Amino acid sequence: MTLVIGSLQLGMIYGLLALGVYITFRILNIPDLTVDGSFTLGLAVSASFTVAGHPYLGIVLALLAGALAGCITGLLQTKVGIHPILAGILTMSGLYSVNLFVMGAKSNLSLIGKNTLFSDLLTALPALGKDGSQLAVGCVFAFVCVAVCIWFFKTQLGLSIRATGNNEDMVRASSINVDAVKIITLAVANGCVGLSGAVIAQYQGFADVSSGTGMVVVGLASVIIGEAIVGKRSVSVGLISAIAGSLVYRLIIALALKTSFFPSYMLKLVSAVIVVIALAIPTVKRTMQLRKIRKGGRRNA
Repeated sequence: MTLVIGSLQLGMIYGLLALGVYITFRILNIPDLTVDGSFTLGLAVSASFTVAGHPYLGIVLALLAGALAGCITGLLQTKVGIHPILAGILTMSGLYSVNLFVMGAKSNLSLIGKNTLFSDLLTALPALGKDGSQLAVGCVFAFVCVAVCIWFFKTQLGLSIRATGNNEDMVRASSINVDAVKIITLAVANGCVGLSGAVIAQYQGFADVSSGTGMVVVGLASVIIGEAIVGKRSVSVGLISAIAGSLVYRLIIALALKTSFFPSYMLKLVSAVIVVIALAIPTVKRTMQLRKIRKGGRRNA
């Protein structure tokens, strides 16, 4: 039961990360590697302000800091003409130094004994218990972010973003500022990622400058698993599936690490393998279908 509850807690919080990856990877159709840096930036900002006694302000500023990181990547792509993948790598690399600066030149920052969202909720509603309060916070953030994103992508700007991901040339011909659309989208996506890092910092009680390593893989795994379960339908369903995928991914990781075959240091490898398998499933299905069609054609001949 503890394993399931822990997976639900982390799944909801990391679901915010999956939302950000889904927005850039599926809606905008751009691979964004800023995620590793913007996640740690949100983590660092939240932890620093929590240590200073302002956990709620830290959450808000972490979201804005993540959005700013996305804007920088967007500017590098659109105004400087740098390839999207390289632009994300450059921003991510630069954020490493920024994150150390935010954390006061410390690679690790402890929040032990400091008030957080979770401790305040537990104090206000002691009947929830520690696990209940942590799950409640994660659910609230996940549900609110999904609801806001669903509403946003039904607005005129949101529809422009979706159109840009489908056919950039057509949108550009319609006199829509494609560069501005890309920058805004990357800001929204990395804002979600920064928010995920902010909540994780207060959840785990510390911030580490290397915590963001491999977050792109985590986000992709959640998105792909969610699509495998729910399927590729509308954007609204896709956003919800990203959260569902995050929950399933966390449960898979917890079960894998619980066995004696996978020690804790194998976490990144297990994550990578899950992504490879999830990405390979559609290809395998297509290959099997083609073989059936060919066999049927040979029999008819």
